[in-house]
Amino acid sequence: MFYAAITPLLPHYVDDLGLSKSAAGVLSASYAAGTLAGSLPGGWLAARIGGRATVLVGLGLMALSSFAFALGAHVAVLDVARCVQGVGGACSWAGGLAWLVSSAPRERRGELIGSALAAAIAGVLLGPVLGGAATLVGPAPVFSGVALLALGLAAWALTIPTIAPAYGSDSARLARTWISLPLVAGFWLVVLPSLASGVLNVLVPLRLDQLGAGGVAIGAVFLVAAAVEAVVTRALGVVSDRRGRLAPIRVGLAASTIAALILPLPGQVLVLAAAVLVAAVALAFFWAPATALLSDAAEAIGLDQGFAFALVNLAWAGGQVIGSSGGAAIADRTSDALPYLIVAALCGLTSASLMSSNSGTLERPRPRAVPETDAP
Repeated sequence: MFYAAITPLLPHYVDDLGLSKSAAGVLSASYAAGTLAGSLPGGWLAARIGGRATVLVGLGLMALSSFAFALGAHVAVLDVARCVQGVGGACSWAGGLAWLVSSAPRERRGELIGSALAAAIAGVLLGPVLGGAATLVGPAPVFSGVALLALGLAAWALTIPTIAPAYGSDSARLARTWISLPLVAGFWLVVLPSLASGVLNVLVPLRLDQLGAGGVAIGAVFLVAAAVEAVVTRALGVVSDRRGRLAPIRVGLAASTIAALILPLPGQVLVLAAAVLVAAVALAFFWAPATALLSDAAEAIGLDQGFAFALVNLAWAGGQVIGSSGGAAIADRTSDALPYLIVAALCGLTSASLMSSNSGTLERPRPRAVPETDAP
């Protein structure tokens, strides 16, 4: 929710703080930069102290950084606050998904990951609403409320049962994972939609503002897009369990290529809003199948799921940082069309690579024996 709240606020901060498009991209990417920095430490914590304890660390950081963002009046303070928020998000994400998957039957993994991602997208749904409210009443009361919500979630988490981590914090095993083709493929298939959404999350709000849309209208566009994306994401988690991880991803690659080519073209608010909706649906074809693919690959080599979702964090954050800051910088120096064209080219190349690869090797890695553990 906090990550997405910046979307309708970007024009506000550009006007109030005199930010360039590149500086707006840095502000948007600061959350993902924090997630990037916190990904592997968050995975290590989840493997070492368990999912619930790692979630509590994440929620504590989220509360503190939300208060800082509420009161910050300088772009450097806002950048740092969003960065710390991203570190907290990395801990919450690695701990929360490891906690979930450790309790989930493998044959329903895609469905349950899809449900969790749909819950995350529900936060994205509320984010633009939150940002739109902040444009009306000010950031201080809105983001102070976010901090209090984080503390409430921490209190709730303390009441939920947990189990001990299954494999422990073997960093040598993590280093060896990069020889696993399914894991590398899953990693890239999280990076790619993250990069695309990073470009979209900076350039679309600024373009909508240029076309005359206000903060509330921008928030509404992203609200509708995220609502549709949440529904599609959960459904595609089920599809990936039944039809394989790569079947929906192939559709997503084709649709994302088309969406990236369309996004720089509209000259009216409603047409651009429709293009954003198409892009959101296209990206939804990646999230649950690619995350489940990466989780499957980690299980096959005996890697703790906390580390698996640390890699998901790393992939998501890396794509977001490159897409938000890099895409904005390229657009500043050329035009909005070039970053979208790069996204389309990457989707096309990835699609061609998957067509020439051995799908069975990617989708059905052979599990190694699970090491003995004292976990219940």
